[in-house]
Amino acid sequence: MQTRFDAIIAGAGPAGSTAAILLARAGWSVALIEKQEFPRRKVCGECIAASNLGLLDALGVGDEFSATAGPELRRVALMQGTCTLSGELPAFDHPRHAWGRALGRETLDTLLLTRARAAGAVVLQPWSVQSLDGPPGAFRCAVRAAGSRHDTQVLHAPVAIAAHGSWEPLPANRAPRRGRRRPSDLFGFKANFREAMLSIGLLPVLSFEGGYGGMVCADGGVTTLACCVRADRLDELRCAAPGICAGEVVEAMLRRECAGVDAALRNAHRLDAWLASGPIQPGIHMQPDDAILRVGNAAGEAHPIIGEGLSMAMQSAWLLCAHLLRAAPRLDAARLRTVRDRYAAEWRRHFTPRLRLAGAIAHLAMRPHLLAPLLPLLNYRSTLLGHVARWGGKVRCVAEENL
Repeated sequence: MQTRFDAIIAGAGPAGSTAAILLARAGWSVALIEKQEFPRRKVCGECIAASNLGLLDALGVGDEFSATAGPELRRVALMQGTCTLSGELPAFDHPRHAWGRALGRETLDTLLLTRARAAGAVVLQPWSVQSLDGPPGAFRCAVRAAGSRHDTQVLHAPVAIAAHGSWEPLPANRAPRRGRRRPSDLFGFKANFREAMLSIGLLPVLSFEGGYGGMVCADGGVTTLACCVRADRLDELRCAAPGICAGEVVEAMLRRECAGVDAALRNAHRLDAWLASGPIQPGIHMQPDDAILRVGNAAGEAHPIIGEGLSMAMQSAWLLCAHLLRAAPRLDAARLRTVRDRYAAEWRRHFTPRLRLAGAIAHLAMRPHLLAPLLPLLNYRSTLLGHVARWGGKVRCVAEENL
C-alpha cells in the first residue's frame, strides 16, 4: 500500500473531493480518506447556486449534474405561520448557468468522489483517521479500515487538509466538542418526500419559534424538507409528545406552525426515516496557529438558512488549491505557513460577510416576533427577498476568474 503522498485529505465530501480533483490533476499524489461508504444520506444542504455551476463544469461533473439535478430555482419564499411571501431570485450572469438547482447529496458526493478517483487520487473508503499530527511539511496520519482493529496504516505527506463535515471532527477535536451542550445549540433534521405540492422553481425559507428551515425540489422529483431547531425548543416538543421520535415531532411542529409546509406535504409521503444530527457550529473554525489546512465546514460554517454550505465548500477548496499550486513545488514548513496565512486572509475576505448575513437572518427567523414587523415591508417590496439572496453570495464565485 502506498504510504507517501504530496497531500492527505480527510473527508471526501464536496470540499475534500474538489481539493483532490484539483491537486491530482496538477500531478500531486493525493490520499483522500472517507470513513463512510457512498452513496449515503446526509443532513446537509442540496442547493447549488448558479455561481457554482461553472465550477462543476471545470471539475468535470457539470454534464452529469445538468442531466440529473432538479428544476431551476427562480423564486424564493418566506413562510412563517399563515404567511407566505415570495420574490424573484437573482439570475447569475452566465450564458448557460443563470439559475441554481438542487441535487441530493447521495448523488453529488458520489459524482465528485468518482471524478477524484479518475483524476488519480488514492481513495481510502471506508477508512477513518485515527490521528493526524506533525509539523507542516512532515505530517503523519494514522488511518484504519472500517471494521478492522488491526488494519492500520501510517501515511506521510507535507500537506494535510481537513475537509470533514460539521459533525465529523478529527480525533483531536472530538472530546472537547462532546462536552459542549447548550440550550442554544442547533440540531439539524432532514427528510425526503414524494408527491409534495411545491411550486416548480420555488425555494422556501421557513421561520418558526426556535428554529428555521427550508424546502427544495431536487433530483427525481424528490422534495427535501430540512430545518435546524434549538435544543431548548426541541426538548419542549419532545416532552409534549413522549415516545415519538424527534424527527416526527419536528415534522408535526412544522406542519402546525408553517401553513406553507402543511400545504406542500398534504398529499405527500415520506420516503425514509428522518435524519438528525448536530449541533451545528456556525462561525470561523480556522485558527492562527493551525498546522492543518482547512476547507469546507472545517474552515468555517454559515447558518444553513442562506443555503451557501455547498458554495463555501467547493469554493474554499478551489481557493486553497490555487494557493498551494502557486507555492509548489517547494512546500517546506515556512512556505506552507505563508500559504495558510494568505489563504486564511482571502477566505475571510470572501466568506465572512456570508457568515454575518446568515447569522442575522437566522436570528430573526428563530424569533418570529422580531421578524413579524418586517413582513409588510417584504410583502410591499418583494424584490427585497431577491436582494438578500444576492447579498448572501448567490451570484458570486471566488473561483470564477480562473474558470
